[in-house]
Amino acid sequence: MTLPKAYVTRRIQDAGLNLLPGRVDFEVWEKTSPVEREVLLEKASEVEGLLCTLSDRIDEELLSRSPGLKVVSNYAVGYDNIDVDAATRRGVLVTNTPDVLTNATADIAFTLILAAARRVVEANEFLRSGEWVTWHPDLLLGQDVSGSVLGIVGMGKIGQAVARRAAGFSMKILFFNRSPKPDLEKELGARQVSMDELLRESDFVSLHCPLNAETKGLIGERELRMMKKSSILINTSRGPVVDQNALYRACSERWIWGAGLDVFEKEPVPLDEPLLKLKNVTTIPHLGSATIKAREGMARKAAENLLAALEGRKPADLVNPSAWKE
Repeated sequence: MTLPKAYVTRRIQDAGLNLLPGRVDFEVWEKTSPVEREVLLEKASEVEGLLCTLSDRIDEELLSRSPGLKVVSNYAVGYDNIDVDAATRRGVLVTNTPDVLTNATADIAFTLILAAARRVVEANEFLRSGEWVTWHPDLLLGQDVSGSVLGIVGMGKIGQAVARRAAGFSMKILFFNRSPKPDLEKELGARQVSMDELLRESDFVSLHCPLNAETKGLIGERELRMMKKSSILINTSRGPVVDQNALYRACSERWIWGAGLDVFEKEPVPLDEPLLKLKNVTTIPHLGSATIKAREGMARKAAENLLAALEGRKPADLVNPSAWKE
């Protein structure tokens, strides 16, 4: 029996790759850098299944050159790297990896809240550079987290997980979301508010919304000027949700107290990015799901979704159900 062909655009964890032998004829891009565009276009045109990452652009050009493609299995919960509409028109299934990275991403968001509030990265550099010569009452004063107000933009599973962590710090929780969350309001005493009220009232604003046409540039100059001068913006969603030029001005001119960022408009972030020069901006390199457990879960889900589609079964994590034909 001839096995279906698949291409894996990055070496993911063995928890996923080990599911493939004997069930698909597959090839893996072995370099740590993203697969080159021309290579991706060539390989996609030859296979029925792609297992890809956020670094890979799956667009109209690629889909039009891949008539045999049946499934694009994304090794991520977000799928803004894929033209889902174009895939759906061609009957190509698109899948993602929800749930398994919820806690890891919520942990990193709360890590950034604490690190930015207490100036942890700045303090580490201060100590290691030899600047710490004495203690004094005003040394590296930060903001309180416990008892403060946290505004969450996007109350999906990750936003809810962040809210539960915030409850442990006795934080007052406000949230902006498209749909009501009455159970969460009852459980945590959270309150659903307008975006403007959230920005005005929150000490910390944490972004957990997907990137789409509505959320691109969601946080710009207007929104940043509405925030308190003592407030901190946290972004673990997607870089383009925030206007980085406006955020630079907000942090450098002290419209707000600072920011904690796991994501950027361009990744890897260029070293000449102005935000990297600011001490009140805490930055990490897109580590939201970077735990062993989460990444193994993502690899497993991505492989299972790929196999399901290629074996004629409906994938568990189907992004475009209208593309599925019984």
